[in-house]
Amino acid sequence: MAQLTRPATDSTPPRGFRSAELGWPGLDRIPHPPRRVPLIGDILGANVRTPVQDSMRIGKQLGPVFRRKAFGNEIVFVWGARFAADMADESRFAKHVGLGVANLRPVAGDGLFTAYNHEPNWQLAHDVLAPGFGRDAMEGYHPLMLDVAGRLMAAWDVREAAGEAVDVPGDMTKLTLETIARTGFGHDFGSFERERPHPFVTAMVGTLSFAQRRNVVPPALAPLLLRGAERRNAADMAYLNRTVDDVVAARRAASGSPSGGQGDLLDRMLEVAHPDTGERLSPENIRRQVITFLVAGHETTSGALSFALHYLAHHPDALAKAREEVERVWGDADEPAYEQVAKLRYLRRVLDESLRLWPTAPAFAREATVDTTLGGIHPMRRGAWALVLTSLLHRDPDAWGDDPEAFDPDRFAPAAVRSRAPHVFKPFGTGARACIGRQFALHEATLVLGLLLRRYDLHPEPDYRLRIAERLTLMPEGLRLNLGRRPKALTATD
Repeated sequence: MAQLTRPATDSTPPRGFRSAELGWPGLDRIPHPPRRVPLIGDILGANVRTPVQDSMRIGKQLGPVFRRKAFGNEIVFVWGARFAADMADESRFAKHVGLGVANLRPVAGDGLFTAYNHEPNWQLAHDVLAPGFGRDAMEGYHPLMLDVAGRLMAAWDVREAAGEAVDVPGDMTKLTLETIARTGFGHDFGSFERERPHPFVTAMVGTLSFAQRRNVVPPALAPLLLRGAERRNAADMAYLNRTVDDVVAARRAASGSPSGGQGDLLDRMLEVAHPDTGERLSPENIRRQVITFLVAGHETTSGALSFALHYLAHHPDALAKAREEVERVWGDADEPAYEQVAKLRYLRRVLDESLRLWPTAPAFAREATVDTTLGGIHPMRRGAWALVLTSLLHRDPDAWGDDPEAFDPDRFAPAAVRSRAPHVFKPFGTGARACIGRQFALHEATLVLGLLLRRYDLHPEPDYRLRIAERLTLMPEGLRLNLGRRPKALTATD
């Protein structure tokens, strides 16, 4: 029988990995893959490099709520629109920090993304930093975003003149790293002056990939199978910490003042106290927040831009429509003003549709804060959790129609959005713990796409087929585009 919702008596939720049988009394009613093997679970046919895509394939077969088990650990997945909407109810569910997110805690600690709900530094940091993403702050970041985009286009001009294709994910990673570093922390990594990725990016990818591997390696075998990876991960984390410590130390020393007075996110971390309590972020927590923003603030946006460029290059009608809008809204101005970016409504639909098909953060976990029932069907004890598979939620035919795999930006036309059920589009998570920087990311991505469409023709490589690389986030693998300088761009910007 379904359990009634009742409040918890203990304010501190259980932590650590909790297998599904501990929190789901009706677990036997939730389907699992048919070839389950005793002791090792549902690993036949699984690919440790593509766990998200494996789960998408299995979810399509098993339905909107299903489970997978590996080496004694069982996870419930949710992707059906009505069940995901139920889990968005903040009165009964909250963010669950588990799987790969918890594996990032050694480096990110109680930063905004990896903090447990009960940790006080999450609310403190959120309240201190939220104004850093308000309109006034965003308008201040806009010129720096333009400057970094100009460096990208200068690099692409060289490639285009030489008749060479551009590495889209690699260059988008350079762009978004420089953007968050410049706007948030006044730091320049010099990414576009390097042939190889900055060591910070290499270390970041290493920590993300290690966290992904920790998800699929049995804990008992980890000391044996991950011995070398553990050492590399420790070196990667040490490099991330040193880099951030150097950035903070340079700011403290700048201009003989505690922070150098640049008015950015780092200034807020160093100087601003909580408006009600007067508390300040500790030096250790500042390091964790900076790492969080540098990693999360560029990894997901670079993927979103890469997917959008892929779909635009393969859909000439959408590209032409987006380019016409850019030219009409921005006119002949060399650089768009801040308020002009939000007027690119069709281009924003392109971005949203790309995030629908491949949300770069492909899942988020939610845990029950009370004993409750999911969708009126599945009882859950307090502390039980599930992984909302965003990449499959965004393909639910009940929400998106009979052809959810098709790229169609008009799904995000105002009338279509109004007609759709709520909580079916979740590229930035949900609730109080949704991404604090989502407006920053959307402004940056829309601006950059507009600039690139105005300047270049995009030509896909004829034999390329979209492949997805997984490292906690999703990214197109091996995506390269050939460029052509547009005649108008040659006369208007040179």
